[in-house]
Amino acid sequence: MRDSVVPAVTDDVGARMAVTDAHLHLWDLQRSSYAWLAGAPEALRRTGEWSMVRDGLAALGVTRVILVQADDAPEDTAHLQRTARAIEAEGTGISAATPRFTADVVGWLPLEDPDAAADALADPAVADHLVGVRHLVHDEPDRGFLERPAVGRSLELLAAAGLPLDVPDAFPRHMEQVVRLAAAHPELTLVLDHLGKPPLGDGEQMAFWRAALERIAAAPRTVAKLSGLATSGNGAYAPAVASALELFGPSRLMVGSDWPIAPSAFTLDGFCPLLAHVREQLAGDDEALREVLQGTAERVYTRAGATG
Repeated sequence: MRDSVVPAVTDDVGARMAVTDAHLHLWDLQRSSYAWLAGAPEALRRTGEWSMVRDGLAALGVTRVILVQADDAPEDTAHLQRTARAIEAEGTGISAATPRFTADVVGWLPLEDPDAAADALADPAVADHLVGVRHLVHDEPDRGFLERPAVGRSLELLAAAGLPLDVPDAFPRHMEQVVRLAAAHPELTLVLDHLGKPPLGDGEQMAFWRAALERIAAAPRTVAKLSGLATSGNGAYAPAVASALELFGPSRLMVGSDWPIAPSAFTLDGFCPLLAHVREQLAGDDEALREVLQGTAERVYTRAGATG
């Protein structure tokens, strides 16, 4: 299956800016278990390959993708690393005039075992294309997983290595925890995936979400992703985007497709309107728009040893 995405013909500078998709999932059911898929919509319970989304992303101006882990297992991360290498070797396959994609990985490390995490970070094979780390904390039985002393030592290793920690689906379970983590690990960059999954459409709960987001944004090394919002609450994400722009500012926000998780699985139905909305909100401010579409991700997700 391929997404049918046809870009509009336009001379608008914002519409022609390169985009980094900072949250793309590619999973292979033959490579890892992905136990959470058993409870996911049936349409998602199949392998998601690069060839299925490549052309659609290229049509939207995407030139870099961040492949984000979907299983707390080394097999999933290794699969993403192999895929990232293949993506960069392949290019887009559309035309000689189309830029080749670059690809990097937010992978999994055994954070509960700091010695094993240190060994992994020292292994060139494990570090290959690795620009961030994530653990599926929203599926952890232990709500305090990220604040375990052993995990804290691993987070210090990430900070020393310049690797950010992605925190998924934080509302309401983990948003206050992100605030505490930011205070406990001031050198660690924390990435709030999907704006913490705001309860869109629920006015009372949105007020709690907004207050929590404000506390997170007050920590200087926190950033957030405008991603996964079309599947949060009722999907009406304009107020959440406005709050994020106000509290974080463009230089601490980035966009992500969250493919293949969308209102329609294995399509870019959620990403296309999100990009259009962001461009509309930042129309006339090319610098701010460039930050959200690409600049923030370039600074946050940097390969080890890279400069600039």
